[in-house]
Amino acid sequence: MDIAALVAWVITALGGFYMLGTWLSHGGARAGNSHLPVPVIFGHFALAAIGLVVWIVYLIIDKDALAWTAFILLVPVALLGFVMLARWIPLHRAPATAAPATRPGEQAGPAERHFPVPVVVAHGLFAVVTVVLVLLSALGVGGS
Repeated sequence: MDIAALVAWVITALGGFYMLGTWLSHGGARAGNSHLPVPVIFGHFALAAIGLVVWIVYLIIDKDALAWTAFILLVPVALLGFVMLARWIPLHRAPATAAPATRPGEQAGPAERHFPVPVVVAHGLFAVVTVVLVLLSALGVGGS
């Protein structure tokens, strides 16, 4: 179960990296070009990355406290993810704005409008699987 959690976490991270890259490439970090607050985006990213490193160290040295630390780190990651999802859904459903792009070749609208729906859905589903698997591993369900 520990390795399954790692695999799920890495897949989740890959989707997150893709969305972060999309957001940055469309000017998400610039003021006024996103409905997602920069501290929320980078807080989500930083805590998830730190948690993944803690999980990898847990897999190497097998200390239960590290499994619980990784899980505890996932709680605010999940909350920040839900905040971003709640802010993204209305934007995704709204019609595209006719505002001009700020750079040649850049599409108009907030940066997160460019997130592919399948990537958002897969990221969310793998995130839920990751949280559940990490919790079960921390509880000792399924063995190490």
